Amino acid sequence: MSKTKIRLLEFYAASTEETMEIPLAGESVRAGFPSPADDFIELTIDLNRELIKNPTSTYYCRVMGDSMKDMGISDGDLLVVDKSLDPANGKIAVCFLDGEFTLKEIRLEKDYCLLLPANKDYPPIKVTEENEFIVWGIVRYAIKSF
Repeated sequence: MSKTKIRLLEFYAASTEETMEIPLAGESVRAGFPSPADDFIELTIDLNRELIKNPTSTYYCRVMGDSMKDMGISDGDLLVVDKSLDPANGKIAVCFLDGEFTLKEIRLEKDYCLLLPANKDYPPIKVTEENEFIVWGIVRYAIKSF
């Protein structure tokens, strides 16, 4: 996996050239009472196939900061980002704005775009024609470490 550091985000290329099947305990994990039968189910899952739908347009990005914490995206999380997906209201996007990368929720208006943080300590960002702005990709998954 190649690594490039740009501004405050770390970007990683996604690769599906190799498979890496790991054990999968059943189809789901119960948050209530466990089922003893689930202890005997042995399946495997390939995270490359599960997380990467468009290999040529998918990359990983590590979050640095807390502007999206109220959506469950924390500092240090690893994001799976797909550049082939179109921006839409409510989607979380990696954006390039005036020379800097940022991670925000998108709200498309008639004459502008709002980039919404998920932390009350940060203001929304209004993007107009005067800004240099590119949606770099749409977040598909956030991988957390506990």
